[in-house]
Amino acid sequence: MLLDTNAISAIGEKDGGILRILAAADAVALPFIAVAEFRYGLLGSSRPECGLLLLERLTDSAGVCFPDAETLGHYAWISDHLKRKGRPIPHNDIWIAALARQHSMKILSRDNHFDSIQGIRRVGW
Repeated sequence: MLLDTNAISAIGEKDGGILRILAAADAVALPFIAVAEFRYGLLGSSRPECGLLLLERLTDSAGVCFPDAETLGHYAWISDHLKRKGRPIPHNDIWIAALARQHSMKILSRDNHFDSIQGIRRVGW
């Protein structure tokens, strides 16, 4: 299961719903772009050290998923698919979807725009 940025935030907030889902998950990974987005958010935080500690724990236990040449094809297909449907989503979320599609992983997210992508399964809480 790939964690969207809002999932990382919910873990930091100790959200019971997300913690139950993660406890039952077979595998968890952090998409590179969600890590970058979360780190960006920490720049305006009053307690960035807490967020950095959370990211360190998550990356040590789950690891970070990076794109490769195969990911690029999934990214292009998803971008085109959404454009043709008239349902664009943020580019960073297309990277998350491309990695999920490539690795046949679910996306843990509150963003329902992932639901309009063929071959993607989102888990919400």
